[in-house]
Amino acid sequence: MSVAPSAMAVRMVGIHKRFGAVAANVDVNLSIAAGTVHGIVGENGAGKSTLMSVLYGFYQADSGSIEVAGLPAQIRNSDDAIGLGIGMVHQHFMLVDTLTALENVMLGAEPHWLLRRADALVRKQLEILMRDTGLHVNLDALVSDLPVGDQQRLEILKALYRGAKVLILDEPTAVLTPQETTHLFKVLAHLRSQGTTILLITHKLKEVMGLCDGVTVMRAGRVVQEMPISQASIEGLAEAMVGRKVQMGRVQEVEKPAGEVLLSLRKVQVRDAQNVVRLADIDLDLRAGEIVGVAGVSGNGQSELLDVLAGLLAPAEGEMQLGGQIFGQAAWLDPRTARSLGLAHVPEDRHARAMVMEFSARESAVLGYDGLPAYTRRGWMNHASMRSATAQMMERFDVRPRDPELGSSKFSGGNQQKLVLARELGQAPRVLLVGQPTRGVDIGAIEFIYSQLRAMRDAGCAVLVVSSELDEILALSNRVIVMNQGRLTGELSIEECTEANLGLLMTGGAH
Repeated sequence: MSVAPSAMAVRMVGIHKRFGAVAANVDVNLSIAAGTVHGIVGENGAGKSTLMSVLYGFYQADSGSIEVAGLPAQIRNSDDAIGLGIGMVHQHFMLVDTLTALENVMLGAEPHWLLRRADALVRKQLEILMRDTGLHVNLDALVSDLPVGDQQRLEILKALYRGAKVLILDEPTAVLTPQETTHLFKVLAHLRSQGTTILLITHKLKEVMGLCDGVTVMRAGRVVQEMPISQASIEGLAEAMVGRKVQMGRVQEVEKPAGEVLLSLRKVQVRDAQNVVRLADIDLDLRAGEIVGVAGVSGNGQSELLDVLAGLLAPAEGEMQLGGQIFGQAAWLDPRTARSLGLAHVPEDRHARAMVMEFSARESAVLGYDGLPAYTRRGWMNHASMRSATAQMMERFDVRPRDPELGSSKFSGGNQQKLVLARELGQAPRVLLVGQPTRGVDIGAIEFIYSQLRAMRDAGCAVLVVSSELDEILALSNRVIVMNQGRLTGELSIEECTEANLGLLMTGGAH
């Protein structure tokens, strides 16, 4: 039960923010009642994160005013924001991997010049915070050893330790498992009941409907809708975000029989550095003209399966057939050979494996394919050809802004994802592996990505989709395989996929 909102925690009036020719925020007004959870939704590039970055002091508004707790506020930087009780947890965590959880919280906010004394003081405060909020983290663990869910809890603890009464969360569930998401929402509801105001930037409208008290919809830098959640619906919010009706979920279509086997695995086993089995006796066939979905709680072998298929990980046992060639332990597939045999791969982590953030969009758009004749001239890179090809990819996949020379890191997560998809799908692969196809992507872009994956299937491609979103698996797949603890626990046609059947298989039961 949330506390009764007695005042406005935040009021932003007439906020304008431009980046060169791009108007990121245009005359934005936002009022958030204290002790509520308020959703801010919109397409990639709608201005949500820019607006929250103005509130947190990362950017200065060109014009407009801000009030915090009813008083005028000058927020020139994040120190000002923290001093006003505003904290922000970014989609990509701001943690130092080589420090412990405790050291990350202390960093820049040490309460005593003696580190041993500071350690004891901070530890005591964090133990009280963890008890009061339910945000439990091993304070002595290195951040690099913490699961993603624990890292996010640590980021929230860090903000609360610094006195945050207004907490901004940017796509907080983008990298969480369903179980971690459920736990996070319980924590956020508890924080609300203690009077914390939470601003939730998200693309997931189910989360907005399930958690928020109110919602603001942004489009093209402007607020187009604001309402209490009791007056909102998923369909209405989606239409307001995109400006048109959006096809949600599965498209009704005539099921066609799958074609020839284009890729097969037999008896594949993978062990990690500690000799723990990560994949056990995997048999899998991917056929032309079908989308195979891989369901399961994150961390049950899906990532290893993708790596094996893409040639990034050689198994301890088993063999693979692709393009008329057989690969085994003596000589496993490698990524260059995979591309030459018509296999394309969209990795789960676009930052770590699909792009180089320091590269321009033009360079990221040809990454892995830069040796093709289309991009070279007499052995040298043809930059004009790369630029032209990237511009075409951006047009076809609606990547914004359409600037091939802009740094890859300057694009929103959804636009980065569309650029990677444009690169991989543009080579007309026979086999397409896609990990988390719509992670951090807005609802309009999700609809577009789904249509592109279905088009690849209809063109005779064999498509494998790994996703932690069960709704996504059900919307796309012709056939679903389920993984638990590195094993395939079952295979279902889409007609057999009920929550009960999938849930049983995901927990290791038999179908």
